[in-house]
This record gives sequence, C-alpha cells and structure tokens, in this order.
Amino acid sequence: MKLVTAIDANVLADATLIAESNEFAIYDVGSDTYALVHRHAAVEWQAITISGDALFRVLEILAQATRTLYRDVASDLSKLQHP
Repeated sequence: MKLVTAIDANVLADATLIAESNEFAIYDVGSDTYALVHRHAAVEWQAITISGDALFRVLEILAQATRTLYRDVASDLSKLQHP
C-alpha cells in the first residue's frame, strides 16, 4: 500500500476506471494494483494504491465500520422518535 499525496489526472489516463462516485474513483493501474483516488475539484487529487487482495481485506473492515456507524445512527434516531 502506498499513499500518493498528489496524483495528476493524466497519470490515470491509461488506467481502467473500475468504479466512481462524485468524489472518489477506483482505477486498475496494472500488476494487480488498484488506486483509490480522491478527485475533489478544490484540492490536488490524492490516492492510495492497494493490491487486489488488500482491496478485499479493506472492503471487509469498511463494511464492519459501516454497520457500526449505521447501528449508532439508527439508535440515536430511534431515541429521538421514541423517547
């Protein structure tokens, strides 16, 4: 895994775009390496490069974090609706 604090969009021109949202994208940059790129207009693009295996491992822990966050938010909303 490597943190890229500034990445030029031209560097990714030959990479395959795998997925994107309004600010983030994942590119296949070759050799079983993927780049998660923060593409915000107000700042320089930044990226984390990661292997395919690590991508699955990170996905698993992000899913766990998302479930925890969801439970916390849902619990707070439930307390507001049913004091």
